Amino acid sequence: MTDTAYIPPRVWTWDKESGGAFANINRPVAGPTHEKELPVGKHPLQLYSLATPNGQKVTIMLEELLAAGKDAEYDAWLIRINEGDQFGSGFVSVNPNSKIPALMDHGVSPPRRVFESGSILIYLAEKFGAFLPTDPARRTETLNWLFWQMGSAPLLGGGFGHFFAYAPEKFEYAINRYTMEAKRQLDVLDRQLAEHEYIAGDEYTIADMAIWPWYGGVALGRAYDAAEFLDVQSYGNVLRWAKQIDARPAVKRGRMVNKANGPLEEQLRERHEASDFDTRTQDKLEGAG
Repeated sequence: MTDTAYIPPRVWTWDKESGGAFANINRPVAGPTHEKELPVGKHPLQLYSLATPNGQKVTIMLEELLAAGKDAEYDAWLIRINEGDQFGSGFVSVNPNSKIPALMDHGVSPPRRVFESGSILIYLAEKFGAFLPTDPARRTETLNWLFWQMGSAPLLGGGFGHFFAYAPEKFEYAINRYTMEAKRQLDVLDRQLAEHEYIAGDEYTIADMAIWPWYGGVALGRAYDAAEFLDVQSYGNVLRWAKQIDARPAVKRGRMVNKANGPLEEQLRERHEASDFDTRTQDKLEGAG
């Protein structure tokens, strides 16, 4: 069954009116669209991000490092991707791919850029010696699952999430195709978590931090309004794990950083000090105004 009779042209050309909810920022070329320097705070680690699942991976990691007693203080600056902040010249110099999150480490000379969320997680784990096992077998298993997430989540987000929640029209073929894959991935996780407390074994690692914002969000009903459609209740082991991670105080804080939607008390659009969670959430800032 076909939804529309689209015949691709011999050579594709860009239709600026297409693209649905993201038409104003999607484009087929790279590079900056405007000149804009990035702000730099007082801490060595400068994060430029938004609280999407990919952004949450890194803020959760940073908050977990701080909770573990590591000297990982950081400034987090809001990048509004729906307004094209990621195409500013300063951001493109940190991440030429114009995607959040992006990190600058000013604690080394010269300052070092780190982009792609998986790369940032590994960089921070190695820099601070935490959440990535040193034992070769356990390290390999952790990286197996980290890269599983990097390869799988685009099918969940850009595939299922896009066609189920964001596409300007509903296409049965596309929704069925990506629903099948989303459920297969949930089953992969459910089988793994049936035998292990955490994703890569019995130790909480960067694999959990990478996978939880995507698949935990779906399991907990926070993504795409799709929990019932995907029958997430049937993945009991994923639900157990998702709730266990969700209860961690550092995870709760990490979800708030660079958040620019939802309840105002959950939005910490910029984060510069640990005390900001108590004094600078958006409800307090707007109430003070």
